[in-house]
Amino acid sequence: MTSVDWKSIDRWLVGESWVGSRLEDHLTELCVNIGPRWASSQGERRAAEYISRWMEASGLSDARLEEFELDTWDYSSATANLLPDGRVIDILPYQFCPPFVAEGPIVDVGFGAMHEQERMRDRLRGAIAVISMADEPFTTPRHYAERLQDLANAGAAAAVVVERKSGGRIEYHSPTDWRDAEYRGHQLPTVVTSREDGALLRHLAGEGKPVRLQVAVKSRLYKATGLNTVAELPGEKWPEEMLVLGGHHDTVLGTPGGNDNASGTVVVMETARVLARLRDETGHAPGRTIQFATWSAEEQRLQGAYAHVAKYWPQDSTSTLPRLAINLDELSTATIKGLVLTFPHLREFVQAQLDNMNDGYRCHVMAQLDPSSDHFPFARRGIDAAICWRWRFFGRHEDADYHHEPGDTIDKVRPRELKEYVGFLARLLLRLSLAPPGDWPHNPVTPEQVEARLREERSAVVRTM
Repeated sequence: MTSVDWKSIDRWLVGESWVGSRLEDHLTELCVNIGPRWASSQGERRAAEYISRWMEASGLSDARLEEFELDTWDYSSATANLLPDGRVIDILPYQFCPPFVAEGPIVDVGFGAMHEQERMRDRLRGAIAVISMADEPFTTPRHYAERLQDLANAGAAAAVVVERKSGGRIEYHSPTDWRDAEYRGHQLPTVVTSREDGALLRHLAGEGKPVRLQVAVKSRLYKATGLNTVAELPGEKWPEEMLVLGGHHDTVLGTPGGNDNASGTVVVMETARVLARLRDETGHAPGRTIQFATWSAEEQRLQGAYAHVAKYWPQDSTSTLPRLAINLDELSTATIKGLVLTFPHLREFVQAQLDNMNDGYRCHVMAQLDPSSDHFPFARRGIDAAICWRWRFFGRHEDADYHHEPGDTIDKVRPRELKEYVGFLARLLLRLSLAPPGDWPHNPVTPEQVEARLREERSAVVRTM
């Protein structure tokens, strides 16, 4: 890499990332003109078609839509009423919640810690349990899926989870641990309520009055079609080797998805455009192929990324695995600080590329296998995977705490910071693409080792800082 004039190339890439940026055009199309993009919806199809057209117009090879069968869900109503007076409690069903009707006394189980559930065990059968999503302070954290399972085992009729945010805001959540090899479904009918209505329910439960809660959800689970978008920038030296840059374009139901995840989607699009234009205008092409992808159904247990990995690198194939897959998710929550790897063996190698960029970026390694976004299916296959280092660790913008709710609008996105992401990723990917194969540390990780590690970490809460 010493023969490359990186100063000139970096100047070109950063300049194009800023001066030639189309980020705001893409954000407007995805968040305003299209809006919600629940996987399998018409909105998602419009978004995928738009992204694919722009990949092709940017000069990438074989820009395409790739369909896959999707297990999906929606609901027509979700209601909760205090009895006998019928007072309405605001709720959202947990994603993939089956249809149900439950009525019972309110029992406050606090954080759902073992000692709290034991104290309430005699009152839980047939009851509506009110539980915090957060962990009890100073205790060993337990994944909330485990706490909900405990309530189901105790005979609770349903659970009402209290949202952590204030101001009447309610987000969609998932009731399961995405590290599970098999989807276990809802072990207990579960809905989420606002922090304020949760406080009311707890107050009433504490008074000991004969107040009951009736909760009903009308929903359906069904098969549909999801759409991933894929395109490549071919490598000139080692075209059979690959780097992957991707992020999900779908949203939860009814959400325009500015931060989550138009921010990541448009950075994938812009990074592809900048590198393609560098090749066309200066002749500096990547050494190994860079695959650009946007995935469907991240919000539905990462089904689009799983389909992508299964299509290109199935377990029984001998196809060459990507050298590295970088996933972009919720980029508008903070400025970029560097890269976080899933496995440790590339740490010094990647840090050397960051040092060459001379901007103070750092490379770190996750302490646990993080199942919360589309890097996870790659890691599960034994592929080196990474996320950008930003809000998960520290420095989250105060007004950017939006993702699974209608307030995640275009104004939550910071185009100026996304331009920095584009410049960073274009410079890093080009360096990685030109690093000779012999310079890359061997990847020793197997899928079997990943599954063994997941079994060890299964009930622990993922450490994110």
